[in-house]
Amino acid sequence: MSLRNAARAVARATARPWGRAAVPSNADTAVAPLRASGRRQISDFPGGSNGDDAWATRMWNTMRARSRQRSARAFHSSSNAASEGGSATPTSGGGIMVASGHPSSHPQVLVVPLNRRPLMPGVIMPVRVMDERLIQEIEEMKARGQAYVGTFLKRTEGESENVSDPSDDMHDIGTFAQVQSVIRIPDISADTLKDEDEKGSSVGDDKVDIKAKAEARVRAAKGEDGGGGATLLLLGHRRLRKTATVRHQPMVVQVDHIKDPKVADRDDDDVLKATANEVIATIKDLLKVNPLAKETLQYFAQRFQDFQDPAKLADLAASMCSADDGALQEILDTLDVRERLQAALVLLKKEVELGKLQADIGRRVEEKISGDQRRYFLMEQLKSIKKELGMERDDKTALQEKFREKFAPFKDGAPAHAVKTIDEELNKLAGLEPSSSEFNVTRNYLEWLTSIPWGHSSEERLDISQAADVLDADHYGLEDVKERILEFIAVGQLRGTTQGKIITMVGPPGVGKTSIGQSIARALDRKFFRFSVGGLSDVAEIKGHRRTYVGAMPGKLVQCLKSTGVSNPVVLIDEVDKLGRGFQGDPASALLELLDPEQNGSFLDHYLDVPVDLSKVLFVCTANVLDTIPGPLLDRMEVVRLSGYIADEKRAIARTYLEKTAKERSGVGEKEASISDAAMNSLIEDYCREAGVRNLQKHLEKIYRKVALKLAKAKGPEASKKMGQARNKVAAAKKALEAKEDELKKANASAKSKKTVEAAEKEVEDAKEALAAAEAAVIEVIESTAVSDPIVVDAGKDLIEYVGQPPFQTDRIYDQTPPGVVTGLAWTSMGGSTLYIECTAIHQNGTDKKGGTLTTTGQLGDVMKESSSIAHTFARSFLARRFPGNTFFDDNALHIHVPAGATPKDGPSAGCTMITGMISLATDRPVKPNLAMTGEVTLTGIVMPIGGVKEKTIAARRSGVTTILFPEGNKKDWDELSDDIKEGLEVHFVSTYDEVYKHALSVE
Repeated sequence: MSLRNAARAVARATARPWGRAAVPSNADTAVAPLRASGRRQISDFPGGSNGDDAWATRMWNTMRARSRQRSARAFHSSSNAASEGGSATPTSGGGIMVASGHPSSHPQVLVVPLNRRPLMPGVIMPVRVMDERLIQEIEEMKARGQAYVGTFLKRTEGESENVSDPSDDMHDIGTFAQVQSVIRIPDISADTLKDEDEKGSSVGDDKVDIKAKAEARVRAAKGEDGGGGATLLLLGHRRLRKTATVRHQPMVVQVDHIKDPKVADRDDDDVLKATANEVIATIKDLLKVNPLAKETLQYFAQRFQDFQDPAKLADLAASMCSADDGALQEILDTLDVRERLQAALVLLKKEVELGKLQADIGRRVEEKISGDQRRYFLMEQLKSIKKELGMERDDKTALQEKFREKFAPFKDGAPAHAVKTIDEELNKLAGLEPSSSEFNVTRNYLEWLTSIPWGHSSEERLDISQAADVLDADHYGLEDVKERILEFIAVGQLRGTTQGKIITMVGPPGVGKTSIGQSIARALDRKFFRFSVGGLSDVAEIKGHRRTYVGAMPGKLVQCLKSTGVSNPVVLIDEVDKLGRGFQGDPASALLELLDPEQNGSFLDHYLDVPVDLSKVLFVCTANVLDTIPGPLLDRMEVVRLSGYIADEKRAIARTYLEKTAKERSGVGEKEASISDAAMNSLIEDYCREAGVRNLQKHLEKIYRKVALKLAKAKGPEASKKMGQARNKVAAAKKALEAKEDELKKANASAKSKKTVEAAEKEVEDAKEALAAAEAAVIEVIESTAVSDPIVVDAGKDLIEYVGQPPFQTDRIYDQTPPGVVTGLAWTSMGGSTLYIECTAIHQNGTDKKGGTLTTTGQLGDVMKESSSIAHTFARSFLARRFPGNTFFDDNALHIHVPAGATPKDGPSAGCTMITGMISLATDRPVKPNLAMTGEVTLTGIVMPIGGVKEKTIAARRSGVTTILFPEGNKKDWDELSDDIKEGLEVHFVSTYDEVYKHALSVE
């Protein structure tokens, strides 16, 4: 049978006279054909895949039989509906087309605006409506009987010209539709707002959706309807043309009902029939590439729609297309059946081509992945078969799965070369025997490769105020370092991301270089890793060993990434100025790649042999001096100098940090013992004069250990037992808190549900409360077992009892320096110190006296010996110029000594001091009291600038010096010092030795 005859047969089979049966008007019955048809595919119809006419015939016959069955089931209910007075049009699918919807009964219709896709006659479509007044009016119509509305598609912004009349915002041609059902959608936001107003808002209520409340309040403030709306199930009947607006809210318009011409008028039009046949053939082609279109076709066939009616066929074809709203509206606007059918055919052809393109894309994608899927399924089957037959040990398979699971969290962020290497090694491992030596090498290699956090970075704290609080809480002073870290955070905050830097802190021991690294990690909320390179002589510690060596391991940086689990830790490289050098290579040269921001983005470890990105790592290096750091390595570092502390800073550090730590480590309660201010000052001045505070910390711990001994004897063993139990609870609470905080970070990072994150946050709060309770229990035990009289350590004999005799009373050897003795200032790796230059004439017997010679002692270095020679030459010329009759240098041999003799000394800054000592001796004038000087002098008397201004100033204050002579070139360094360091000092800046003489020896 031809396709045309098949279509006519279906039309005759499905045609029924109007008014024979009425069916119940519920939505479930109306959409039943859609649900039923959705359960079957094209393959359910024999011949559906070969595309011939026989398949179409069988499909029509199938729908025809199902239509007859539904008509029989609906017959009984139709008589009941007819007896109630309203005639209806029966449909084989259970839908309702009530005859009371006559055009004369509805000259005015309630408007349902459509935002997308116009409703076609004969098609059922759900529509979401948000206007509460419109919904209520439709519900009232449904309560009175059948509800009919007019649906009109809204114009786009470009099409809308006159907005004075709201109806002009919609197209003129719409669809007269029957409301099958109204389904209310709950208004969650409004309910939330109402419940909150009734119950009252409570702080910390996790059940309140803040976003929903805010949106509801905004809509209420604007006067907009914030209801959840309703879904209308609409069945299109015929076309409408709106002529006038009757009412605006909700909109009611005057309409003209447009009827399609009858099919009988077009029977002799062969072109129209051929076009209809082509539409049917195209629909058949569309079913091949788009099975979803079958639902629309079956729904159409089960109603009073004639496949030979070109008007209805055009509407059916348009409803099966996924064209844009404008194209569908044009078909709805087209009243001429010829043009409408032609336009629908064009859309159908486009839909078929689109479906073919979609199928082609799907086929290509399927072909691309089918090979991998096939291989995967075969490998899984092979594994199962081998496992069942016992042909393969489970250990190797489990090992591969372990590595794959270990690498899975980092696979998305890993570079392509790393993924490729890991896959190759896993394939290699699968082919190796576990007994072979290569198996263990490959396993260890994979262990390291899959342990590195490829591309995984921890979240940083880019809050400047919080970081400043952390740094201030851990360290006193060190403003330069804190400012640099805050600058780093500020740059990251503005850029939205941070990159690694290399910061090198240089200063004497004990000033907090290492501990500041931990504070930086806490301030940034990064992981911390530390390793020392002092005495390191093997390059493999930095770059790793080759895998060919027995016991080969990666370098320290790869170990750091594995232990921290992130790619952006804070790495502290300690004692970088004490690198060694051996036959295994030069570690300083290996650090060049590691500490170069331009190279460490692809750092190559010898063991991994895969580039690793270290560009996000913040490197913090520490050193005591810069002289031993190679120039190329130093060029890659950003140097921040840390000078020593003055007495006031040490006192503040001791009271704020060191004393509390010493008490805690010794188990002494806060009120059980204390150190008086006089004892603290004596401890700083007479016992701990070095630039740092490490020695001061040792002395404080020594004092409180002796205090702990006295307290333990007074309390007895029972108090010790209670304290041990309480402190064990504190340690367990701290461990539990750390575990809960890690779980919270993982929950936030994995973007789990809000409830999971809230539960983790609650567990963290509970752990904090448990820790606070445990610490309170420790304090309670201390107070309950405290002795009646607290121990107070005072200066004098009491302090000597705890820490022994002071190693030195003062830096000053002379209360008033005699002629020939001058106080100088020196910089050392331990900070600054005062240095005395002693000059005297060598006593000679007899008349043959040898003058003009110079002898130096005190373990002076080469530079200092040259400075003494320059000073001697200049002093002789200066004395001859100032005092022409003075022949002291010609008559006497000089001896210069710099105590203490056991300490090596070197440097160019003693020139001024040596010249002043010689001139003082020659003129027999003592230097002004409490005066110290530093500076290098040339042969012409020019005073050159020196280094270590801050350290030398601190040393001068510590020794009681009140007047300092600095070179003019160091004025900028003096201006950078804080006011507390400069307090109480008189400073003169000199550019020539004449000015030095004026301030030091002149009687004017």
